[in-house]
Amino acid sequence: MRKLAVAGPSVALVVMGALHLFYPGVVDPLQGLLSDYALGDATGALFLLGMLALAAGACAAAYQLAEVDPVRSAAARVLLVMASAGLVLSAIFPTDPAPVVESLSGEIHRWSTALVFTAIPGAGWILARQSRTPLPVVRALALSSVAVLAFFLLSHPGSPLAELVGGPEFYGLLERLLVVLEIVLLIMIAGVGHKPQTTSKEIPAHAPYAENIR
Repeated sequence: MRKLAVAGPSVALVVMGALHLFYPGVVDPLQGLLSDYALGDATGALFLLGMLALAAGACAAAYQLAEVDPVRSAAARVLLVMASAGLVLSAIFPTDPAPVVESLSGEIHRWSTALVFTAIPGAGWILARQSRTPLPVVRALALSSVAVLAFFLLSHPGSPLAELVGGPEFYGLLERLLVVLEIVLLIMIAGVGHKPQTTSKEIPAHAPYAENIR
């Protein structure tokens, strides 16, 4: 499961890079959203692959945490499973062409994406607080994701403060930064959920003694 927990977000990161590298004119990286790649004939399948890989990684990370520390990680696992479900819904129900969301599919995509963006940093924050050992990197990534998410929401074209902060000019760039932060956070959570294997050979406490019984 650890391999899947790391491979899922890693594949999503590679897919995100491939979409920008091989299809540079499909979506404006500064103003367009990643979800717009789902609407392209050439990019739709690749975008779907990235979303499902990320969903599998989040679910695998939750499974790992259940094996390592089922009590302290309970709330974090719930959020990771919710994020996984949100990613699947976002993949199945594509958004509407910008700038207006009009269809049921677009609404489902919008709210499921909002669930993902909030659940992953929430899981990281809770995990950092509940863990037996300090997790400064997980905590820092969770806080950074929340900060970028807040600025992303302020920059939304529908926000009354969007023009004040110049949001529409780099709205898509903020989303990409948020996605990268949350993907890296998932990879770090996968590392937390890894139970190190014992390399030394231990002699069982109940090993029989060589005794002559007469």
